[in-house]
Amino acid sequence: MSDTSNQTAPTASQGGLARWVVIAVLGALLVAAGALAYLGWSRTDTEVPASGYVALVLGVVFSLVVGVGLMALIFYSSRQGYDEPATLIPDPESDPDGGRDNPR
Repeated sequence: MSDTSNQTAPTASQGGLARWVVIAVLGALLVAAGALAYLGWSRTDTEVPASGYVALVLGVVFSLVVGVGLMALIFYSSRQGYDEPATLIPDPESDPDGGRDNPR
C-alpha cells in the first residue's frame, strides 16, 4: 500500500501556469490552422465561380442554423424538466389504499 500523505496538491500558481500553457498551445494551433487554410486557398490557380461561393455561404448558414436549433432544443428540454430521470407515479385508481403508505 502506498502512502499518499507525502504528496502535495498543486498550488494555485502551478495550476494557473498549466492553464496558460494549454491556452498558448491551442492558440498556436489555431494560428497554424488559419495560416495553412490561407496558403491552401491562395496558392491554387483555380478560379471559384460565383455558384461555388453561394454554395459555401449556404452550407455555412445551414450548419449554423442546425447548430443553433439543436442548442436551443437542449436548453428548452433542460428548462422544461425533460432531462430529469423518470419516476414512477402510481395510478390512484389501481392503488387499493389510495396512495398512502401501509406500514405493517
